[in-house]
Amino acid sequence: MLRILSAIVLLVVLLTACEVYDPLVDYDVKQPVTLHDVPVIPSDYPPEQVARGKYLAEILACGVCHTDGALVGEPDMTRHFAGSSTGTAYSNPLVVKKPGVVYPANITPDPETGIGRWNDDALMRLLRTGVDAHGEQQLPVMPWPAYARIVEEDARAIIAFLRSLEPVRNKVPKNVEPGQRAVSPYVHFGVYESKR
Repeated sequence: MLRILSAIVLLVVLLTACEVYDPLVDYDVKQPVTLHDVPVIPSDYPPEQVARGKYLAEILACGVCHTDGALVGEPDMTRHFAGSSTGTAYSNPLVVKKPGVVYPANITPDPETGIGRWNDDALMRLLRTGVDAHGEQQLPVMPWPAYARIVEEDARAIIAFLRSLEPVRNKVPKNVEPGQRAVSPYVHFGVYESKR
């Protein structure tokens, strides 16, 4: 009986002495910011369509990814929808040490760094299929699979809203393939940011 009691005491001591592994010890929890009150400029689109598009972009939280700093709770209000220098890792940080990272694009109508040279049909295709103006399939980090069934009227309203934003020249970092080192910051799954 004394042996059993001694074994139990030893087991309890060993278990309390062991440090519990926390896979998130190297990460800070971030609170993304959904943006509102984004200013629009006069455009060729009906004001009602622009307002509907703004509403849809807000509830779809487009600005969280496409506005610099919003993913980490510190949006740069001078760069609404102008892309983000903080990317989103799309591979598991507990499995892949150097994850693939997508840096959300500038979706203002800037012709050099944004969607200013895209036509409406190309934007519609991107929203519904995830295929960009260059014929490249986007990763589902841009949640195009969820938008695949969006009705044309709503997609066109989003496009009208984006076309009514102030053009902002802002080139975002290049995406990073898994196994490559990202030189710009990123979050994991839009929630955790590496401290390293």
